[in-house]
Amino acid sequence: MRIVILGASRFGEAIARSLIEDGHEVVVIDKSRERLEELAERVDCGMLEGDGTLPTTLREAFRDEDDVFVAVTNASEDNILAALVARSIGFGRVIPQIVSSELMKVCTELELHDVINPHATVAQEFAEALQDRAELDHETTLTRDLALKRVHVPPRMAGQRFGDLELPEGTHGIAHVRDDTEQLMSDDIELKEGDHVLFVLKRDSLEKLSDCFRED
Repeated sequence: MRIVILGASRFGEAIARSLIEDGHEVVVIDKSRERLEELAERVDCGMLEGDGTLPTTLREAFRDEDDVFVAVTNASEDNILAALVARSIGFGRVIPQIVSSELMKVCTELELHDVINPHATVAQEFAEALQDRAELDHETTLTRDLALKRVHVPPRMAGQRFGDLELPEGTHGIAHVRDDTEQLMSDDIELKEGDHVLFVLKRDSLEKLSDCFRED
């Protein structure tokens, strides 16, 4: 399967790494040649410099209707536009990241059903936990083999550096959430009880990741 990723961000890189490890063909699109060159030093995948909201750029990356398009730039509006363009070109599945919860209704009206929205996910998890005492974690399918999973940090892990955690192979930390603040994950972050961590990982590693963050 070919997956085209718009955005050479840490999130985009983590998705690319996981997909490549699982044997998929990956192409990353970004306007910045510098970001693509930096990514090329760490990840072996196709690179395309250009504006991913334009049909000409996406047609260059498109192969057939089995292709998947993932838009993970920091601009929700660009991700929505790029997803619509990709769908019109013929991508079999389009997945935009939506940072602004206000735009979720727009995605529904546009029939963009596969959406990544980290902030909305956190709010929903807390509501469910208050009502049903549900575990504060959540997973979203990105592809048949890849998932996005958010887990909460239990008391026993408080004080540990993220870089010192023993995680399942092919699991990549994307974001760290504390209270209302979200930042890109780094190895130096010291975890606290109640923090949330967003991961990209293979679906067959979901249970192992849950075990790593178990309460006892």
